[in-house]
Amino acid sequence: MDERLPAAFLDRHAVLAAGYGGRADPEDPAQVLAMPVVLHITKVHPPARSALLAAAAAATVALCLDERAGATDEGEPGPWQQALLDWTGSRIRKVARRARGSQWLAAQHVDGVTVEVDGAQARAIVPGPVGEVDQRVRKLQIGGTDLEHDEPGEPAAGLPVLWVNRSLEMTVGKAAAQVGHASMLLAGAMEPERAWAWSREGYRCSVRDADPARWAALGELVTQGRAIAVRDAGYTEVAPGSMTVIAPVG
Repeated sequence: MDERLPAAFLDRHAVLAAGYGGRADPEDPAQVLAMPVVLHITKVHPPARSALLAAAAAATVALCLDERAGATDEGEPGPWQQALLDWTGSRIRKVARRARGSQWLAAQHVDGVTVEVDGAQARAIVPGPVGEVDQRVRKLQIGGTDLEHDEPGEPAAGLPVLWVNRSLEMTVGKAAAQVGHASMLLAGAMEPERAWAWSREGYRCSVRDADPARWAALGELVTQGRAIAVRDAGYTEVAPGSMTVIAPVG
C-alpha cells in the first residue's frame, strides 16, 4: 500500500466500497434522507451541460470522501460523518436545485463542497432529512430549467468517463443526480490507491452522452464486471430499473 495513503481516507473509501444500504424509508416523508446538489445556472451565460454534470459528479464524490465526512487521523468523528453514514445506509437520493446570483453565493455558506469545471460550478450539500433542508437551499428551484446537449469533443485522456444514456432524455437536474451516483459507485469500485490518486486530481472526470451503439458496448462492460452502472429507482422522469449512467472502471 502507498505509505502516503492516510488510514482515515481508507476508512472513508471503505464506506463507498461497501455499497449502500436498503433501509426502508421512514414513515414521515419529511424524514427521508437526500443530498441536495446545487447547480449554478445563470440566465445570460449558462454553463455547458457536460461541464456542469462533470462538476456535479466531482462535487458529490468529493463530499463523500472529504476529511469532514469520516473520522480524523486521531479517530475523532468528523462533523459530517454521521450524516453521511445515515445517508449511505438508506436509499441513496439526491435532489438537484438551480441557483444564480445571490442565491448561489448564499448556498456557499451551507455545509458542502463546490467544484468548478470549465467555468461550470456545482455544490454538493451534506445530506439530511428533506424536511430540514437549510432555508438557503430549500427556496431554490428544483425543476423548470434545462440545458441543451453540447458537443464537448473527446474525453480528456486519463480521466474517468461517465457515459449518460442519451436515449432517456433526462433533464440536467436528473442527470446531475445520476452522475453523482455514478461517481460514488466508481470511487467505491476503485482500489483505494487509485481512489486516493483520483482525490489528488480533484476527482476530475468527463461526462459524455452515449449513442445507442456506444451504450450497447458499455453494457457489455457492465456484464463483464469492467464498468459500474447506475440503475434508477424510478421515482422521477425514468422507469424503475432504467440504466442511466455507465462508467468503465480502469
